[in-house]
Amino acid sequence: MPSQQDLRRRIRSVRSTQQLTRAMKMVYAAKLRRSQAAVLEARPYAAALDGILRSLAGQAGRARHPLLVERPERVVTLVVVAGDKGLCGAFNSNVLREAEAVRAGERWEKVELVLVGRRAIDFYRRRAVTPVAVFPELMKGVTVAGSHEVAQLLSGRFAHGETDAVYLVYNRFRSILRQEVTLERLLPVERAAQTSAVGVTPLLEPSPQALLGAILPRYVEFQVLRSLLDSQAAEHAARMTAMDSASKNAAEMIDRLTLTYNRARQASITKELIEIVSGAQALAER
Repeated sequence: MPSQQDLRRRIRSVRSTQQLTRAMKMVYAAKLRRSQAAVLEARPYAAALDGILRSLAGQAGRARHPLLVERPERVVTLVVVAGDKGLCGAFNSNVLREAEAVRAGERWEKVELVLVGRRAIDFYRRRAVTPVAVFPELMKGVTVAGSHEVAQLLSGRFAHGETDAVYLVYNRFRSILRQEVTLERLLPVERAAQTSAVGVTPLLEPSPQALLGAILPRYVEFQVLRSLLDSQAAEHAARMTAMDSASKNAAEMIDRLTLTYNRARQASITKELIEIVSGAQALAER
């Protein structure tokens, strides 16, 4: 059995760790509230923009925008969105596992990688995989400028025929306790059927082609931004949940160590009392 001094030292150490995990939980709870608000505000706009753009793409007819061209998917670009830090449970490993499953599958002849977040970059660097591009600083603070840079890269590669499709794999924020790994196609944009609720095709001014040219680049940029915001909120939620579990585990460990310490202390006191009584009895028998 460990000595009382060792037990006291371990209790102090675990208590110090518990204070750290509680502080981290509070920090990421505050960050989560801001990220969650940004995600919830972006989703209605994203859904409306997606519906409008699909409708425009359906009405554009044969005159296609470069970002709408559908080709046989042989070479695809996979954007892997992970975090910069650990201590967030299976958040990063789930995304990387999905990305590896996509690469190992037989659906496409070649899968090129665009990596966002230091965990994804470090993961593939250890495996000697060379990505098309990396964005190591983007997840420290998701911004419109950062998503614009990623969107320009992806749109340029697709428009010039360097890739046949662009897919995103990231953690979609569902709730504080649930983050869902999502694989979705970004480019080309899917077309909707050219019908309206009353069976009449609306008249557009300017033409659908002109509207597509103005809206499509912004659509790609916003979809990238939305996925980054989702991933950021999911990471904060996963880390907050992990820190909460760590705090509870620390409390249970402190209880067990305190019980062991009290038993050791009681055993020491009992031993000393026995020695005193034995000594007194020996003196009395002389």
